[in-house]
Amino acid sequence: MRIAVVVKQVPDTETKVVIGADGRSLDESNVSWIVNPYDEFAVEEALRVKEAGGGEVVVVTVGPARAATALRTCLAMGADTALHLNDPAFEGSDSLGLARVLAAAVRPLAPDLILAGQYAVGTDNRQVGAMLAELLDMPHVGVVTRLEIKDGGLIAHREIEGAHEVVESALPCVITAQKGLNEPRYASLKGIMAAKKKPIEEKNASALGIDPSTVGAAGARVKLTRLELPPPKQTGKIFKDDPEAAVKNVVRLLHEEAKVI
Repeated sequence: MRIAVVVKQVPDTETKVVIGADGRSLDESNVSWIVNPYDEFAVEEALRVKEAGGGEVVVVTVGPARAATALRTCLAMGADTALHLNDPAFEGSDSLGLARVLAAAVRPLAPDLILAGQYAVGTDNRQVGAMLAELLDMPHVGVVTRLEIKDGGLIAHREIEGAHEVVESALPCVITAQKGLNEPRYASLKGIMAAKKKPIEEKNASALGIDPSTVGAAGARVKLTRLELPPPKQTGKIFKDDPEAAVKNVVRLLHEEAKVI
């Protein structure tokens, strides 16, 4: 079985966000970059499927040169090969643009299963996985918390509001992973050393046969015009009155200042 895992390099969730001078991007000077946490669940699940039934795991990412370190992390976990989609033409892509780039790269691999995180932290669009499935004409099951591969198909479990849903699908299929699917492994020293020898193939728009006008900022239908930090939290109010007076003050402030009642 060939399993493709789509991953993204994202800022560490502990990073202090600083907006760049253009007002539309992050100041990357002090940013630590990691594999998107939800994508780690996807990588781990791919490795478990491989370990149970054999096969090959290839990880794929779109990003600049620094994104190769995310691929090395996945290779250290146990993935076999990696594909780095790197071209200035890809910069500024919206979700559809990214899905187009990924589809062009994944289609020739003819994978039996495609795994990705349910979304990338930071953008939180939750769109690329479903769009990739549509472009590849494959079924898609999202926010999966348990996966079983059997008899040329799969059974996926997912938690929806007020219920537990079980979905059966034929292969190939695109699965987007939710927290709880598994517990991602740490890369061992042996895995880290082995990852240095594993191949990372790099492809640009020309190699993928992509018209640059359909991806990147040129082809984006959704454009980021401005980034803003959330307003600072106001200092909380402490009421030291007797309970009756405190309740009256709280009600008055909720009505006059917060205007929620």
